[in-house]
Amino acid sequence: MVTTNVERLEGELNEVQNEFLMANGMDFNVNFNVCGQSFCYEITDKQLNICKSYSYEVNFCSDLEKKRYIKRYAKLSLYDYLSKKFNVELPWGALTGIRPTKLYYQHGENREKFLKEQMRVSDKKYNVLTKIANAQSNYYEVSENNTAFYVGIPFCPTRCSYCSFISCEIGKLSAVNEYIEALCKEIEQSKKLIKNLRSVYIGGGTPISPSIQNVKKVLDAVGKVNCEYTVEAGRADCINEEVLALLKEYGVNRVCVNPQTFNDSTLQLMGRNHTSKEAIDKYHLTKKFGFKVNMDLIAGLPLENFEIFKNSLEQAIALRPENITVHTLCLKKGSKLKELCERLPEGEVAKMIDYSAERLEQEGYRPYYLYRQKYMAGNLENTGYSLPGEECVYNIDVMEEIAQNIACGANAVSKRIFVSENRIERIGAPKDVKTYIEKIDKLLEDKKKLFTT
Repeated sequence: MVTTNVERLEGELNEVQNEFLMANGMDFNVNFNVCGQSFCYEITDKQLNICKSYSYEVNFCSDLEKKRYIKRYAKLSLYDYLSKKFNVELPWGALTGIRPTKLYYQHGENREKFLKEQMRVSDKKYNVLTKIANAQSNYYEVSENNTAFYVGIPFCPTRCSYCSFISCEIGKLSAVNEYIEALCKEIEQSKKLIKNLRSVYIGGGTPISPSIQNVKKVLDAVGKVNCEYTVEAGRADCINEEVLALLKEYGVNRVCVNPQTFNDSTLQLMGRNHTSKEAIDKYHLTKKFGFKVNMDLIAGLPLENFEIFKNSLEQAIALRPENITVHTLCLKKGSKLKELCERLPEGEVAKMIDYSAERLEQEGYRPYYLYRQKYMAGNLENTGYSLPGEECVYNIDVMEEIAQNIACGANAVSKRIFVSENRIERIGAPKDVKTYIEKIDKLLEDKKKLFTT
């Protein structure tokens, strides 16, 4: 555990410690003070009863920037101490944030020096960021007018063992109709806040798991749009001709088909009510309707070794969807899997991630977005790959936080960007479905204030 004299920093410093398995159960203190023109940090290793000092020359223009630098160099100091103590270098170095590409863009011509020399990011990961920036070049546009519109339907037929999302098994919830009614109300009111619509994304949960009538109500509320329009159909046990025909009728042009793995024993362990063959069949059915497809795989699923994951990846490549995103499994609180397994084999997962990058690029895919999460095995990442020209605009705008994100539904987070001030304001909807329904009018009032003031 890490303690510190810097307010609200213990959580992020503990994230740094958690990346080093050997440091589990150890206690450290990070003490910060200003020494003349320098920021000074003293790392106390309570096991060895020794202290190590680090100092940095820092120039800042505001209190907000000062706080950002205090946090950054505290994490770097602890990382450097632990890296030397255990003789381990992590692929993302001292970075713990979920959007490394944002830092890549923010530091312009100094990005390589900042990321590689200051934050200890490896050459391999820095090169991935460069490839992503190149792939995003035709889409990347920071604008307060551009809008990504999100609609969340947090229901699934069953709950997967790795899932920590705020989603409900639809058969166990009585308020589905009331939720859809409140959601449609929020959609109708939120559409008035849109300026230049770049993308629509209906996600979940599994947003096609409600009745076809309720799915139609949501599509009616969204209406016809002239932009990228994605629905996260997700699970093979929910995809059928009727729902695909409905999505096509309403102008949806991109659908997510997410097997996560093509290994049947893993699917069963995860709590999925379908086989790998059914996932492949539903993919072909989706393509029959002319949709572009985003497909997800997960590296590090329980009991899966490199060869099993490799087989899943090769099957995904053989199908040739427009997008393939390779996720590193996170063991988060709230998932059943977290109760069974504390950590995944890091070397094996890293091998999966490296193989994915190599094989996908060999087959003409290129990385175009990336994000990281807490509790990821091996200090790794989730990376989206696409065929050239088939990148998902919504993923770019939301992950890079370069457009307004107007989000509807329980646990949805709307974001307004202020370009000239380099800041973002957020408003989050209640996580609980019942609370969301009860507070929909207050949420609409707050959202209107955020985007019109």
